[in-house]
Amino acid sequence: MNLAGLVEYEGTGFAGWAVQPERRTVEGVLSEALSTVLRQPVKMSVAGRTDAGVHASGQVVSFRAQTELRPALISYKTTAALPKDVALRRCVAVQDDFDARRDARSRTYEYRLFNDEIRSPLQRHHAGYAPQRLDLNLLQGAARLVEGTHDFRAFTPQKSYHVRFERIVTRSRWSRHDDLLRYRISADSFLYGMVRALVGTMLEVAGGKRDLTEFDRLLSGGKRSEAGPAVTSRGLTLVGVDYDDPNLWRSER
Repeated sequence: MNLAGLVEYEGTGFAGWAVQPERRTVEGVLSEALSTVLRQPVKMSVAGRTDAGVHASGQVVSFRAQTELRPALISYKTTAALPKDVALRRCVAVQDDFDARRDARSRTYEYRLFNDEIRSPLQRHHAGYAPQRLDLNLLQGAARLVEGTHDFRAFTPQKSYHVRFERIVTRSRWSRHDDLLRYRISADSFLYGMVRALVGTMLEVAGGKRDLTEFDRLLSGGKRSEAGPAVTSRGLTLVGVDYDDPNLWRSER
């Protein structure tokens, strides 16, 4: 049986998604729990390999298993075997050729930024912190420039495993909710560190350290050193992955 799972995790205590020797990772603890419940080794495909400290409310995996357990029971039993900072929120049977990474049409991330002179203890694990005055109109203007097809090599480390730096961004928007700023971005896929570098550079625009023209130029390629610093990972959450089937989680098949 081919299965898809919706995974939620609080990334503070993890060294990222991918298995690493002697380090606690989401893939590591999830694979162990699934293998225990299904009584067989489990190899997963994942929609997005999140970095250390990054959270997820809409991560998606796919895996194969020989089992008579109902998918809903797999998610229940697996979550019971998992630590409290990760859960397999949903599990459904999918078509035999479904692959969580290959079949993803887009991914959506949200970055949360607490913007006030006084820090918020309640937001310390789930939002970045910017005490300076920020111009929301400039943030929104920079976000609109990000939409479309661009070369994002200025927003990923100069030495990286990427060979293609062009990405298609379908949504890029800032909004304010009292002292909390939220940036939401959707794209076909993302470069390593791309969202955090974009946010850091947009904050420079909103703080008057660079103008929109200069920011726009960076969207046509450039060196990483020409863009702003990456913001902390704790404010970033993978909130969703889109597939051709909009009803993926609504029923057990």
